[in-house]
Amino acid sequence: FKWGDQFDNLEKHTQWGIEFVEKYTKFVKERSEIETNYAKQIRNLSKKYQPKKNSKEEEESKYTFCRAFLTTLNELNDYAGQHEVISENLTSLIITELTRYLQELKAERKSHFHDGRKAQQHIESSWKQLEASKKRFERECKEAERAQQYFEKMDADINVTKADVEKARQQAQMRHQMASDSKSEYAAYLEKFNKEQNEHYYTIIPNIFQKLQDMEEKRIERISVCMKTFADVDRQVLPIVGKCLDGMTNAAESIEPKADSKQVVESFKSGFEPPGDVEFEDYGQAMKRTVSETSLSNTKEGKEKPGVKAKSKLWPFIKNKNKGSVPEDFSHLPPEQRRKKLQGKIDELSKDIQKEMDQRDALTKMKDVYIKNPQMGDPTSVDPRLTEIGQNIEKLQSEVQKFEGWLAEVEERMPSKSDSHRKSGLYETQNSTTVSNNCAQDRESPDGSYTEEQNSEVQVKAQPIPTATTTTEFDDEFDDEEVLPTIGTCKALYPFEGHNEGTISVAEGELLYVIEEDKGDGWTRVRRNEDEEGYVPTSYVEVFLETNAKGAMTYI
Repeated sequence: FKWGDQFDNLEKHTQWGIEFVEKYTKFVKERSEIETNYAKQIRNLSKKYQPKKNSKEEEESKYTFCRAFLTTLNELNDYAGQHEVISENLTSLIITELTRYLQELKAERKSHFHDGRKAQQHIESSWKQLEASKKRFERECKEAERAQQYFEKMDADINVTKADVEKARQQAQMRHQMASDSKSEYAAYLEKFNKEQNEHYYTIIPNIFQKLQDMEEKRIERISVCMKTFADVDRQVLPIVGKCLDGMTNAAESIEPKADSKQVVESFKSGFEPPGDVEFEDYGQAMKRTVSETSLSNTKEGKEKPGVKAKSKLWPFIKNKNKGSVPEDFSHLPPEQRRKKLQGKIDELSKDIQKEMDQRDALTKMKDVYIKNPQMGDPTSVDPRLTEIGQNIEKLQSEVQKFEGWLAEVEERMPSKSDSHRKSGLYETQNSTTVSNNCAQDRESPDGSYTEEQNSEVQVKAQPIPTATTTTEFDDEFDDEEVLPTIGTCKALYPFEGHNEGTISVAEGELLYVIEEDKGDGWTRVRRNEDEEGYVPTSYVEVFLETNAKGAMTYI
């Protein structure tokens, strides 16, 4: 049995232990990299879906579900941060520590096995000395025995001289003395070896084995601590991760469908009043009577081309296909949206005025300081800037007045304020058969107000026949509409494309008939001939109304 075999086994086992620590360190390092990459991907995801800095995204922020999503993205970003914390702690508490510990472990293992090999070499050297002295003793004993036998042979031989016998006796004595000396030496070596062997196997080697065992147990304990830390690093961030998730939950619970729906209503509310009921038009009555040549309907039929329908005009606020400049007074918008835009512009201008006034106050104070302390600066150096600010304030205030004027006009025309006026005038005196004129006008008029044709009403009273339309066709879109009389003429100051449905294109300098004047929405209704009519911007034409025209009266 060789004790050295144990060292070989222990060397293999402890080397495997070191390789295990290296493998575990590599495992933690890869986990740390996964956490870093995961955090990076989560952060990028959060960043990707963050609202861009443009008006549309800012507009969306007023909805609770959009704000909730933004909160979720921000919480997700914080959540990613916790995974970065996991990665950092794995690196500092495990990877760095184990890397340093591995160097110590390798050095300690090397030291123990060096001591073990040294002890093994010493005992082997001592054993060799013992063996050498033993062989020497054995050899000397045999030589002494041979010398003794030679002496006894010489002594018994009568032919040998006395001198030769004495010489053989002395030789035998010398050999016995050498054997005695080698015996003593062998005994001493044997005692020394037994003592060293005892110390080797009962003290030195057990101590080295104990140190190796302690080293192994410490290594395993270190792995245990690291594995516990591995879990704890993750567990430590759970409260904050929980808060991130709670934040997402709270954001989701803060969503208010009704509030968002109300925002949509506020955003798109036009301020137009819905059109009135469409009345039944009894064409059967026309078939039962003799058509008078002087009747209004007959006259109109003569003028109207068969089969041609006058297109019902939609609201003139549909976006133009060609993007043009937005009117300064926002007259292209429905009343409610226009009111909001005008109010927003007034608020914006008021803030600008306040900024200028604050700057003026600051400069005035600076000028006072210069007046009192000329060494600090020249008071007159501030004057040009003060003058400029004064001019800016005057300009801004005039802008505010302009927008306030437009706002007042819009608010006067809002349906809530015009309801009380609708039931005045001819409307109350009409019977049920003449109300049919209102529905078409309700759908056509840009701001929700309607017009009534006086000439038609006179004729209707003479002959109770519906006069809302004279075309021979009738479809489910109610595109038919009555022919309005002219109330004046106009001249086009500028060319107008008229791409929107309900508008009409005009050339610069062209003369047209006016059939409905501007009711405050920035549009005038004109006719080119019997077939072509529509709206043009009032600012594009110069209108000449006939003083005695029996045209469309507007009830606003």
